[in-house]
Amino acid sequence: MAATKLRRNRGFTLLEILVAIAIFALIGVASTGVLNSVIESDQLSEERFAKLEELQRAMLTIERDIMQMTNRSVRVNGEANSVVVSGGEDVMSSDAGGLAFVRSGWHNPQMLLPRSTLQSVGYRLQEQELQRVYGNYVDNVIGYEPKVRVLLSDIEDFQVSFLTDEEKVEDAEDWEEIYSSEVLPLAISVTISSKTFGEIRREFLVGGANSDE
Repeated sequence: MAATKLRRNRGFTLLEILVAIAIFALIGVASTGVLNSVIESDQLSEERFAKLEELQRAMLTIERDIMQMTNRSVRVNGEANSVVVSGGEDVMSSDAGGLAFVRSGWHNPQMLLPRSTLQSVGYRLQEQELQRVYGNYVDNVIGYEPKVRVLLSDIEDFQVSFLTDEEKVEDAEDWEEIYSSEVLPLAISVTISSKTFGEIRREFLVGGANSDE
């Protein structure tokens, strides 16, 4: 009777304790792995969401500028120039396609600032960055360096094409890849190749509504 009671009160053996420790260790390792996976997934989701917001802001900026495009030329090196829109390879010293024009609607409340409501803007690709190039004045003095705002990073290619005949809007082959004219085009197509989102193409009616492809 006493021997039976002693066996019941002897507690755990060393082997049982080691087995229990091993089980708890495995559970801890598995839990840590799951937690790290959840944290990494959350970080990737936040980074992708931030890039998506950046892309949306860039598209809204491009849309606003193109829809406010106006029939105004810019002096080149202080000399008169009749071209109102330029686009294609090497425009704006771009590594790919480029675009340059003048837009209206630049907010200047009660004309308090020493500038007009017109602004010369351009888009280009340099060092895998989609950049918006702009100045405070439409006709800047010789030697003036324009301001540069990076819209998107990790961009592999940037191309612009132009539509001048509304009867050919359905045919992608009729979009012109090089454009330099005294007349505004009917529509402008922008194609961005992103490492994150792949190829993105948007078509904008100049001075009107826009549509996606």
